[in-house]
Amino acid sequence: MAPFHHEPVLVDEVIEHLALRDHGVYFDGTLGAGGHAKRLLERLPAARLVGVDRDPEALAAARVALAGFGDRVRLVHGSYADALAAEPAVDGILLDLGVSSWQLDAPERGFSFGKAGPLDMRMDPTRGLTAGELLDSLTVDELANAIRELGEERHARAIARRIKATAVSDTAELAAVIAGVVGHRPGKIHPATRTFQALRIAVNDELGQLDRALARFPDVLAAGGRCAIISFHSLEDRRVKQRFRDLAWTSSLPPRLAAEAGERTEPVCTLVTKKSITAGAAEIARNPRARSAHLRVCERTAAPHVPATRAAGPRPGA
Repeated sequence: MAPFHHEPVLVDEVIEHLALRDHGVYFDGTLGAGGHAKRLLERLPAARLVGVDRDPEALAAARVALAGFGDRVRLVHGSYADALAAEPAVDGILLDLGVSSWQLDAPERGFSFGKAGPLDMRMDPTRGLTAGELLDSLTVDELANAIRELGEERHARAIARRIKATAVSDTAELAAVIAGVVGHRPGKIHPATRTFQALRIAVNDELGQLDRALARFPDVLAAGGRCAIISFHSLEDRRVKQRFRDLAWTSSLPPRLAAEAGERTEPVCTLVTKKSITAGAAEIARNPRARSAHLRVCERTAAPHVPATRAAGPRPGA
C-alpha cells in the first residue's frame, strides 16, 4: 500500500479567509495528510490546531507532516461532528468534505471502480458496516431510495434490483453490474459514479455528520471567528449554503415587533462569501479533482445563537 497522500484544494483561498488570529485555536475536522493545517500553522506562528480525521492512516501521515509544530497540534481520531461537539471554543473551523485522493486511488479501500477492491468504502476502516454489509442488509426499496437520494441517480430502482439479484464480490463486479443497467457511453462519466457516491455517503453517514456539525458550530465558534467548508457535490453544498444563510437571516420587522414575535433581530453569522469560491484554471490543471470544489465561509457575530423563527415568506436568498 502506498503512503497516504492527499493534495488539498483551494489552499490559498482557505488560508486567506480563515487565518485571522495568530493566538487562536483552529479546528480542522478533515485533516487528511495535513496540507491545509500545515499552511495555516505556518501563516499563524502562535496558533494552535485541533486536527481530526476518521482514517488512522491519514492521522499517521499528518502526524509526520505536522511534527515540527510540537504541542501546537492535537490530533483526534474520530468524526468531525463528534469532535466538534466536544470542543468548548475555537477561533476557526475548516471542513474539507468528501473522500481524499489517496482513498479513491487505493483499490484496497473499495471507494473506486477503476480497479477491483473489497466492497468496503469506510473512511474509518476500524468500525461500522462495510458497503458489502450494507448492500446485504438493505431491501430493494431501501437501496433504490438511497441510490436516488444520495446519488441523484435516475436509474436507481433498476440498479437496485440488478444488484440485489446478482452475487457481487468486489468493486469491479459491482461497477459492471451497474454499467449493464445504465450503459456506458464514451466520453461520459462512468455509469457507476452516482451509485458509488450514494453507497459511500450511506456507509459513512456523511450527510448526517455534516448536519450535526452545521447545527453545532455556532455554539463553538468565537465571535469574529470563521467557519470555512469545502464541498464537492450539490447534496453537501446545498446544506452548507442554506445553513449559512439561515444564520445570517434577521427579521424584517421593527426590532420591538420582531422581539415580540420571537424573530431574530441580529444575525448569528455574516456571509464572508456571497457565492462559493471555486478553483482556478491552474489548480484544476494540476489537480483535476479540484474542479468540483466549492468553498463557502461565514463569520460568527457576537449575537446569541437563537434559532430563527420565520414568518411565512420566501427563504433567504430564494
